Amino acid sequence: MAKEEIKEPCKKQACDIQACLTKNNFNSQRCQRVIELLESCCEKCEYKSTHCASVSGLLKQIKK
Repeated sequence: MAKEEIKEPCKKQACDIQACLTKNNFNSQRCQRVIELLESCCEKCEYKSTHCASVSGLLKQIKK
């Protein structure tokens, strides 16, 4: 595992969300599965990744 992956364990999921949102005109409903993958990554690393700060805001958007 690369050093950066250990330091930022959820970077891939965060990047996937960004790509999904861009592709879907920032409609978070269409990216629910990718957002949930980030949430589960954050749970696994106990929210120690800087990419986990945005997950709660995204979850609120999709649960509206």
